[in-house]
Amino acid sequence: MKTCELSLIKYLLFGFNLIFAISGIGIIIAGALVLSDVGEYQHFMERRLLAPPVVLIVAGCIVFLVASLGCYGAIRESYHMLMAFAVCLLIIFIIELAVGIAAAVYQNEVHEELKNIMRKSLNAYESSDSDRIAWDNLQQKLKCCGVDNATDWTRKRPQSCCHGVREGAAEPDALHCTNARPGDDILYSSGCFEKIEMKTKDASKVLIGVGIGIAFIEVILLNSTRLFVVRIYPIKIC
Repeated sequence: MKTCELSLIKYLLFGFNLIFAISGIGIIIAGALVLSDVGEYQHFMERRLLAPPVVLIVAGCIVFLVASLGCYGAIRESYHMLMAFAVCLLIIFIIELAVGIAAAVYQNEVHEELKNIMRKSLNAYESSDSDRIAWDNLQQKLKCCGVDNATDWTRKRPQSCCHGVREGAAEPDALHCTNARPGDDILYSSGCFEKIEMKTKDASKVLIGVGIGIAFIEVILLNSTRLFVVRIYPIKIC
């Protein structure tokens, strides 16, 4: 009976680790998707704004390696490998908790810095090719105008602020866009900060969801590993 029970726990532990390894691949994919989505507008973002998806990709690689260690340790019934696996799992859990708390604490500060960077970049629109290209791409892709709205453009308004009008468009479309007033149908009504903020919040939801799912699996694995090791090596544990 005890042998059957141990075999059941062993294969359950192996199964959970296999799921954990697959979830590691899922984390890498999720991080890459978030990075490609938000990273498209990296001109306006500091490195730490792009850090979460990068951390997620690295975490996914670590999770996959640790889960592989757990799978091997469960099948071999290796005390040392399982203990190493449990320690790694606990460290990952603590790091995830610390990163989650830091992200929640500094979220408002990060968004405020994003707005300041966007304002500086907007003011450099006419003097910097990189800022001009970045703003034209941003406004055309997200269908927005200015940081908060079209009134942010106190000088010549870019044609990328308008529906269906691109930079270098022929008259009279170009003049129609440049001379349009806030509230006119031709102008995009939303500010670009709002659009980017929505994207970063959506990305945060993905990261939080993935983090909660992984933490849940980690708790199960820690308990399963403890139970398995205690049953096989009661003397060493005591």
